[in-house]
Amino acid sequence: MSRRGLLGYSVLCGGAVLWSGALVVALAAGHRPVNAVVAVGIAALLTVPGFAAGILANRRAYRTQQPRRLWSLASWVPPHVPVWAAIMAGLVFFGFWLAIVLAFIKLDGNPEVRDGKYVLNDHDKITVVSEATYDRQLDHEQQISLSVLGAFAVGGAFLCAARATDHET
Repeated sequence: MSRRGLLGYSVLCGGAVLWSGALVVALAAGHRPVNAVVAVGIAALLTVPGFAAGILANRRAYRTQQPRRLWSLASWVPPHVPVWAAIMAGLVFFGFWLAIVLAFIKLDGNPEVRDGKYVLNDHDKITVVSEATYDRQLDHEQQISLSVLGAFAVGGAFLCAARATDHET
């Protein structure tokens, strides 16, 4: 795969990071600027090709193995990548991970509409809720989806950029 192609995929994943991050922040603030299908669909379209390209390019180029030392940054990151870039990617990844955990904590059940009423289904325990609570639960589900895609996008952007900037090939 060409360096330009990998940089292009890295930019696509970077766009997915920004898209997902902005929407996660908006959802956490109580706003839903975009329909869930559109939001998650665009994030997936931006993330999946770059993440797949990053995995394939790094696997082929580095013949990757498990790290020799689990907590050594050099074991996980190619040597030519600046430490600050690896740390920034790790922090952004951690931010998405934290958003997933917080959304799961706030999730009270599967939001459904039954007989014209808004309900939460928690393992066959049905609770009637207000429309606002129902919408908030939908927001938590969307936040989880966007955060997962955002975390994968961080990985895709990092892997593609790392491979594209390796000057030994």
